[in-house]
Amino acid sequence: MATVAFYISGHGFGHASRQVEIINALGRRHPGVAIFVRSSATRWLLERTLKVPFELDTRPADTGVIQLDSLQLDARATMATAARFYTGFDTRVAEESRLLQNRDVRFVVSDAPPLGCAAAHHVGVPSVVVSNFTWDWIYEAYAGEHPHANEVIETIQSAYARATAAWRLPMHGDFIPFEKVVDVPFVARHSRRAPEQTRAHLGLSPDKRLVLSSFGRYGVNSLDLDAVQLPAGWEIVRGLDQTEIYDAGLSYEDLVRAVDVVVTKPGYGIVSECIANDTPLVYTSRGVFPEYDVFVREMPRYLRCAYISNEDLLAGRWRDAIETAANAPAPPERPRTDGADVLADMIAACLPGASSSPRPASP
Repeated sequence: MATVAFYISGHGFGHASRQVEIINALGRRHPGVAIFVRSSATRWLLERTLKVPFELDTRPADTGVIQLDSLQLDARATMATAARFYTGFDTRVAEESRLLQNRDVRFVVSDAPPLGCAAAHHVGVPSVVVSNFTWDWIYEAYAGEHPHANEVIETIQSAYARATAAWRLPMHGDFIPFEKVVDVPFVARHSRRAPEQTRAHLGLSPDKRLVLSSFGRYGVNSLDLDAVQLPAGWEIVRGLDQTEIYDAGLSYEDLVRAVDVVVTKPGYGIVSECIANDTPLVYTSRGVFPEYDVFVREMPRYLRCAYISNEDLLAGRWRDAIETAANAPAPPERPRTDGADVLADMIAACLPGASSSPRPASP
């Protein structure tokens, strides 16, 4: 049985949610592949959404960005943490290589810890980065925040350069370290439930237009939902967190499809879900994070969206932005969102002795 290792950043929910989709597609289309996950992502998210057997090592595989909340980050702490992690990186790579050898890993997928690429190269197995950004690109924005920032960036770029390829998702940043880059469709979570079924299951109003405040793992400090001003006939989804949704036998994408507008900061996970489930989005700025500018530029191509400032968001002045997003014309493009199936087949084709022909879909 071939083993594939997935190195998944613990930063936010987006990296984990899209890799879960890929892993589930791999198990569905190419049964018999063993899965090893290296991630400090929220354990309950992996355990409740992965539908195939897997082994999990929860030690951090990278350091991401230090968030104060979903809208505020600490650039100085981010680079100080990264500098500690990447000091003595060769020793860390050697230890990680033994981990791969002990499990007879044949292929490594990274989203997007450089450690996975370097360790795979060290033991002579292929690796790919599957992501819409890389950490060297993000950290370049904070290069002035730490005396060893450039050394960190160079270490990360050197590790990425050892990957076989980058399989690049849409709404992407620079992928300079990679010799080979292949563009792939969106990986997105699709709801299979009708909105009215989800609303009934969760006890949500069948008649009101609904707003979902979605700020993921980090939340938003000082956000008072009781003070929010909404258009007439609208209400905010209240009293639900992600664990309660999964406990009810639903998935977060079911809720995204069931509401009429999502209010959030733009990140790959929630944006791709709004695209896949045709839900308008109201977005706010999220501090100095290079991915934000890419999303602001690209989102109008694929979904109905409107901007709200941090000041209006926190003051509860949501009415205008919600009406703008909800009443916007259909986006000009309908992108492919079957990236999980595409990538599962690409992974299977790289495994020694594995058939590249996927199992037919169940009727």
